[in-house]
Amino acid sequence: MRRLLVALLVLLLAGCASTHHVMLGQTRPAIDPAQVKVYQVPPKRYEEVARLDAKSAVGFGTQGQINAAIDRLAREAAKLGANGVILLGVDQTGSPVSLGVGGGTYGRHSGASVGLGIPTAQQRAEGIAIYVIEE
Repeated sequence: MRRLLVALLVLLLAGCASTHHVMLGQTRPAIDPAQVKVYQVPPKRYEEVARLDAKSAVGFGTQGQINAAIDRLAREAAKLGANGVILLGVDQTGSPVSLGVGGGTYGRHSGASVGLGIPTAQQRAEGIAIYVIEE
């Protein structure tokens, strides 16, 4: 029973990390994600490629989750041939994950219930994939 609870907890915490995009312009050949620069202030000249939205895996709201969501933006931008991402924002989404195990009675035997609520969240990053012409 304990192994089952642990396995369920691990699956719930793994969550669904995801990335979505809406095309705004022309794609180019894919590049290495390490070549994608994240901008908080837009460069001088650029072309918009796509609007991106990325979520981290479920966790406890850490800086590592924020970094993972931003890294997902850069990886998606690289697939589209964009060499930059203008970071529009990062926010937290999520709700507690709950596990419940029931019990019952049979004759003189009875069982107990166990409930567990774990506060978890995903970090969501939004940005615009761009092709930088001039910094």
